[in-house]
Amino acid sequence: MEEVQPRAARRSDRTGHTVPGDLAASPFRADRDRISASAFFARLGGVTQVVSPSGSGLLLHNRLTHSLKVAQVARAIAERLLADPVTRAELDELGGCDLDVVEAAGLGHDLGHPPFGHLGESVLDRLARERFALPDGFEGNAQTYRVVTRIDVRGVEGKGLDLTAAVRSALLKYPWTRNSPVPRQAAELPRGASEPAGAPGTGAAKFSAYSTELDDLLDARLPFEKVVPDWQQTVEASIMDTADDIAYAIHDLEDFHRVGILQFTSVHHELQEWLGHSVEFAAEEHVASGDSRPGASLELLRRRLHAKDGWIADDEAFNDAVKKVRTELAVDLLEVPFDRSQQAEQAVARFSADWTRRLVEGIRVDRAVQPRSGHVALAPEQWHEVQVLKFVHRHFVLQRPDLALHQRGQDRLISNLVEALDEWLIDEVEVAPHRLRDLFGLAREEFDELPREMLPADADLTTLARGRAVIDFIASLTDDQAAALLEALSGRTTQLWNDTFVL
Repeated sequence: MEEVQPRAARRSDRTGHTVPGDLAASPFRADRDRISASAFFARLGGVTQVVSPSGSGLLLHNRLTHSLKVAQVARAIAERLLADPVTRAELDELGGCDLDVVEAAGLGHDLGHPPFGHLGESVLDRLARERFALPDGFEGNAQTYRVVTRIDVRGVEGKGLDLTAAVRSALLKYPWTRNSPVPRQAAELPRGASEPAGAPGTGAAKFSAYSTELDDLLDARLPFEKVVPDWQQTVEASIMDTADDIAYAIHDLEDFHRVGILQFTSVHHELQEWLGHSVEFAAEEHVASGDSRPGASLELLRRRLHAKDGWIADDEAFNDAVKKVRTELAVDLLEVPFDRSQQAEQAVARFSADWTRRLVEGIRVDRAVQPRSGHVALAPEQWHEVQVLKFVHRHFVLQRPDLALHQRGQDRLISNLVEALDEWLIDEVEVAPHRLRDLFGLAREEFDELPREMLPADADLTTLARGRAVIDFIASLTDDQAAALLEALSGRTTQLWNDTFVL
């Protein structure tokens, strides 16, 4: 294939050859090894997926175990598609698919995820924009791309991991920057390209690169420009994205069944009430977001799917999905509380395996892709099932008041840490942490080189660089490191060194 050579090219080596130190002969397998050997990858074991397992006595998913499962599912999807001569030929025409590339993307897709899950992501974004006037703010996917291209130090030039174009492209779930004009000018926006609800003028809600990494993004996408439309994922990125959805939809439900948060009565009641009154709900002209009637929240989901994804949303498929989730999640799994017995563990394992297999078998290749989908995606039946599974997670876990209380404390922790580190750089930069100073120097170089038209008219480059350095530094911490560092900076500990952090 003509695409093999440019796909395998590294940022620093256009021949695509591996360099001394790589154990693997394949450049794509070498990339997978570089990601799995990265300190940023190891750090994910201390980063919350949704809630911290502390105090539960249970082994819950964190960002590391999540990434391992995404890589596993992504490789299974690719193996299944490549085993069929017809779909293999379709994948080749769309730029190619390599097992090591999709596995590397699965392993690396969350390298930039900050402490405390998605809460940490939203807090850092707010502070980046409001405190430091960073036009790109913060986004976990863009931070991942920054890690592999700039911040990690295992590459040939000491910046990034020096990954091939194929793997870098496979990490681009949203292949644009926050303020790229093209996605927002399109007749139908790609998923993630629209502005967040209630936040006009803030740019795309999701994006996979900051302005400082735009040249690298364009370089990574270059081998695919003739086969993948603008603003569309590569095949391998599409596989990784779908695998992420599958893993997220299943294993978080496992976790919250284990800790007793998902209750049979509440979940079954919501699903059953909608099934029993779906005709009446559909006939209502308006259903308010705060409607507390059982089934109303599920009806709002059905309406949102039609509004956002009319190209695939189907009432019959939605109804079937609700029935299946009611039976296989609520009745077959949740009806018996998790008691740590062998029988309970087997029930969880069976649920996870059966659903993963079913969803992977529902993957299809679509050459005439829709803007809000990818070339590799779930079939309509399985797509609706994933939406309902994710609804259960969001409605019965993420919207709980006790979780909100916990997250308000984490919000304050991160906010105070940003303020303390920023003041440290202003007051005593010469004794600030070495890594923080290195990041400050890197960011200052980047903003000096960035075209002025890509920055706010009144931008202060030192403030921008200081902000990016502080955000980069905090985003590279584990949950415990962030808490311990703030404890020390607040004067609430007398211990000079501990095993949580060493500056």
